[in-house]
Amino acid sequence: MSDPRVTPWQDGVLPAPPAELLAEMQGRRPNGELIGIDRMLLRSFPLAKGWNELLGRVRAEFDLDLEYRELIMLRVAVLNGADFEWGVHYPAYLDAGGTEEKTVALKNQDAIAELFDEKERTLLTLTDQSTRRVEVDAEVIEQLKQLFGEAQTVEAVATVAAYNMVSRFLVALAV
Repeated sequence: MSDPRVTPWQDGVLPAPPAELLAEMQGRRPNGELIGIDRMLLRSFPLAKGWNELLGRVRAEFDLDLEYRELIMLRVAVLNGADFEWGVHYPAYLDAGGTEEKTVALKNQDAIAELFDEKERTLLTLTDQSTRRVEVDAEVIEQLKQLFGEAQTVEAVATVAAYNMVSRFLVALAV
């Protein structure tokens, strides 16, 4: 965090978060290290608890392939100018099977490159439409259902929605 607009919670500062909440949040992070968004969320314990649970499920429990979810997260970060979000999800996307070439293409605001397959292009169309204008064309949802089934279509839409929430929080508070 370079110059956040709200002072992030710091270790040892009162009020301290409930131990269970802190442990849950640390459990989602490599080496248990809280990151900038965690420390900002800890300014509101109820928010941090709900956020941790929701985003933990999106990240770890959905049936939609993690590579696809990370692709969505990166595209949302680009569209909303959420550099912190990009920085967190860029290595996660590569670890999940994404490529450097695709990350470069994702940064082009208007292009859904030929290097993406049909499933990826459809997910990117969903992400672009939902992020830019909220309303998603019925044809896009139908194509998602054909490619992924209804449950994973719901998960794809929820991933876009959740990470739009994340990016808007990060950008508004300059995290």
